[in-house]
Formats: sequence, structure tokens, C-alpha cells
Amino acid sequence: MIKISTSHGDIVVELFEETAPVSCANFRQYAADGFFDDTVFHRVIPNFMIQGGGMKADMSQKETREPIKNEAENGEKNLRGTLAMARTQVIDSATSQFFINLKDNSFLDNSGRDFGYAVFGKVTDGMDVVDAIAAVETGNMAGHQDVPVQPVTITSVSID
Repeated sequence: MIKISTSHGDIVVELFEETAPVSCANFRQYAADGFFDDTVFHRVIPNFMIQGGGMKADMSQKETREPIKNEAENGEKNLRGTLAMARTQVIDSATSQFFINLKDNSFLDNSGRDFGYAVFGKVTDGMDVVDAIAAVETGNMAGHQDVPVQPVTITSVSID
């Protein structure tokens, strides 16, 4: 079990170790290293997703390890409450950032249109916290859009 403790409450997550072993090992290592501590959910888009895991409250990006292989072909779907690896336009570019889907986002799944975004876990408790984060006021900051006006901090990610 993984617990993501935030300034809005706790989110409990189950990882899909069998279908997304690379993404899960990556997430676990960042958590074990304390990397996520004092990062923020820096991108919040209601009815879409909340993204975090790599930026500080001042919107500076933390230095990460090398990118990992994109496991979007694993058969997992970007459904409400699932966690997926964030990436750039480059397929195998995911590092520490992840997002939690606020609704079923099938257009993010592996398909002919796009390689997709690798789903590696799901929220098992705390969707009320995720929904509360999704409802915060957002604006623009340091060249980024959809940034919470008041930082939504990840205080720690613990592995039990």
C-alpha cells in the first residue's frame, strides 16, 4: 500500500505491479528516496486530472533520474481514480511526474492515435481528497497554466 499525504488529506493507492512493473518500481524508488516530499500538484484541471510529483511550490522542477520505458501497452485504462505516468511528446520520457484521472479518459489510452500514458495504479481510498484538490482555484504561474493559487502540497509518500 502507498499513502500519498497531501495538504488536503491522504490518498491511498494500490500499484499494478504485474502489469506495470517498470512504472511501479520507478514510483516506489522515488517514494523511498523521499523525492515527492514537499512537491506540489502543479496542474489541476477539473473533470480531467490532477498532476504532481516533480515541481516545488515555486514551480521549479526537481532533478530526476533517467526516463523510463512507457508501459501504456499493458492493457490498463485511464479510468477515474487511476494513476498514470506523465510524459512529454516523447513516448519514453516519463520520470517522476504522475497524474490521477478525475474521469474516464480513454483518449489517453494506448491506441492508433497515440502511444498513450501508462496506467500503473489506482486510488483505493481518498477519492474525496482527489476531488477536493480538483476543486481548488487555479491560475497561471511561472509560465504554467492550471496551477493552484494556493499550493496543494504532497507532504510525503509512504510505502507500507
